[in-house]
This record gives sequence, structure tokens and C-alpha cells, in this order.
Amino acid sequence: MLLPAKDEIARHLELYRSWERMMLAAPADRAARGNFEDTGYTLCVLMGKRCAREAVHAAERYLAAGSAALRHERSRAGSPVDAPAERTEGLATSPAS
Repeated sequence: MLLPAKDEIARHLELYRSWERMMLAAPADRAARGNFEDTGYTLCVLMGKRCAREAVHAAERYLAAGSAALRHERSRAGSPVDAPAERTEGLATSPAS
């Protein structure tokens, strides 16, 4: 199983928190809400969660506890954990970075 790069998770979590603050400060701002939802979706994909709030909590646990916490989280969700826990740098980069 490939694990997301910690620096990418940290970057997306920081973006999520920034857009969250902007959206809460200006709830009528459609651009802020759209970017907030987009970063939440990205965290969902990276962390293998269906809800942005769950993805944020999983990302925080992953960054705090390391890759063992994510493997445990995915094993509870029924994902296979037999694959090697290697990280491949650069897989989670976006073309804009």
C-alpha cells in the first residue's frame, strides 16, 4: 500500500485550514467556499475517507503519529495492509506546484 507523502498531507491540511478560515469569515464568498470544498475533497482522496472532517482528523493523526496510524486506520476500514508500506516521493504532486 502506498502511503501519501507527509509533506503533501501537511501542505493540503494547511490549505484546508486557510480556506476554512476564509470561508467562515465570508460565508457568501463562493470562491472561498469552492476552494474550501476542493481542498476537503483532496484530503478525502489522499486519506481514503468519505467525509472531509474524517479526512482532516486522519491527516492530523497521520502527521502526529506516523505511518503506523494510517495503516491501522485503513486496516479497520477493511483495506488490505499486506502490501509494503513504501512511500514514493512525488506521486502526490500537482502540476501547479
